[in-house]
Amino acid sequence: MESAGVKIVHLDVMDGHFVPNITFGPPVVAKLRKCSKAVFDTHLMISDPKKYAEDFVKAGSDHITFHIEAVDEPERLVEYLHQLGVTAGVSLNPETPVEAIADVAPLCDMVLVMTVHPGFGGQKYIDSAAKKCTRIREIVGPDIRVEIDGGINTETIKSAVSYGADTIVAGHAIFSAADRAGAIDALLAAAQQ
Repeated sequence: MESAGVKIVHLDVMDGHFVPNITFGPPVVAKLRKCSKAVFDTHLMISDPKKYAEDFVKAGSDHITFHIEAVDEPERLVEYLHQLGVTAGVSLNPETPVEAIADVAPLCDMVLVMTVHPGFGGQKYIDSAAKKCTRIREIVGPDIRVEIDGGINTETIKSAVSYGADTIVAGHAIFSAADRAGAIDALLAAAQQ
């Protein structure tokens, strides 16, 4: 990934509770950290992100994103993440309205818009969810990243960027390709169109 020019690696952490799948925890992040200098954008799709945030930071995560649907006091969690020395992000599921993050989003370093239902890769891109980026950009301004995650390919990346996303997560489009560097180049070229 790094040799292909990727600067940020998005790590999907799932607990089998908040989402119906299980991936990995801090020990795997710590092992990956030894192999990479990329920014680790750790996406906590878990029920209690505060409980595990410090462990992920100690393991080498540079950025922690939590789901608005999983926390009661998102502003306090953002403050806590900043105290841990990492950047913070808030994410919203496709059916969650933008108003749910309106207060916390300006306190974050990034807002993550899910354009699929979290938990499994290879799903179809939900354009109506991506359109939320336009309203989010109005709320956060130009200096906070707006990230899209889910169903990204060389066609969907164009609409994501047109709605105001500046950070794109692509999994299936890259890792299912025989030529991963070529897939990354094709995505970048499509985003710039």
